[in-house]
Amino acid sequence: MEQDSKYMDLALELARSARGQTSPNPMVGAVIVKDGTIVGMGAHLRAGEPHAEVHALRMAGEKAQGATVYVTLEPCSHYGKTPPCAEALIAAAVRRVVVATLDPNPLVAGRGMEMLRAAGVEVAVGVREEEAKALNEVFFHYIQTRRPFVTVKTASTLDGKIASFTGHSRWITGAEARAEVHELRRQHDAILVGVGTILADDPLLTARQEEQRFGSQPVRVILDSQLRTPLDAHVVQNADAKTWIFATDTAPKEKQELLAARGVKVITTAGPIRVEKVLDTLGELGITSLLVEGGQEVNGSFLQARAIQKVVSHIALKLIGGSSAPSPFGGQGFSTMGEAVQLANVTITPIGKSDVQISGYPQWEDQM
Repeated sequence: MEQDSKYMDLALELARSARGQTSPNPMVGAVIVKDGTIVGMGAHLRAGEPHAEVHALRMAGEKAQGATVYVTLEPCSHYGKTPPCAEALIAAAVRRVVVATLDPNPLVAGRGMEMLRAAGVEVAVGVREEEAKALNEVFFHYIQTRRPFVTVKTASTLDGKIASFTGHSRWITGAEARAEVHELRRQHDAILVGVGTILADDPLLTARQEEQRFGSQPVRVILDSQLRTPLDAHVVQNADAKTWIFATDTAPKEKQELLAARGVKVITTAGPIRVEKVLDTLGELGITSLLVEGGQEVNGSFLQARAIQKVVSHIALKLIGGSSAPSPFGGQGFSTMGEAVQLANVTITPIGKSDVQISGYPQWEDQM
């Protein structure tokens, strides 16, 4: 069991190396071991490309025969963009397959294990299971709900302000924390803000890093009921990423046409823009992960809708004060401390010399 854990840890590390590149597929790593020696390794790099098991089998070659394969997610058993990995493992005549966790995808969901067992391959499931599920929390959530996994990112001062009473907010956090935000953006399919952020800051809303990696820019999603987004805004003029705007069906038709002519997708809804409808639509459009970087009203609407899976807060070790200065979450809020949403699995990490990152998972009543 100790050896199984050691090799699975390596497989998990291989899977993590492709973070932000595999959507809508999960991150998967595989390690092949024979006679105590690693003979093959692989990771799934991008959707449509070979899976981790295939890369590892290619490296191992004939040495895969009679070997043990460690894989972080159940090998697929169906034909998609690539052939079934379970069949490839059987064809390679491996002796044993150790899997961290089963695949929640209804197309797999235990069938890969059944296929291997039917072919006489020894199977073990559950080694480093919690770590494997946490690694692919986005994939598991999307497969089970058909909605994107929502992370709300905030940046505030120690006294809980996201801007001064005049609205000035550049910069609350230091350069190291802002670099962390760009990495966070790179790992998501889409970034969401309200039109207020566009009007106040005219942001690019792209993932900007010195080191180029695989993966496309996240889609920029804007909640703008009456299409007040200016035609000369960066999110309209800049072509590095797609821009989708949610508006109501009462928004000016002429503005819709002008935005469409500039490559912006306008999605209209009947009545007010509701968080639940936005998430349903994004899920239908293939968005598996959503980073919300809104102001207090947008953040508050996601909180009120109980539509947050993770919170990442950057706290600057500075004070600005002001009773009218905005805080990260607006809206009506909850009426009692008993209704306050507790965060679990919290991590606290210093960033640079002047900021702290706090991340955790809201525990909604139906999850407790």
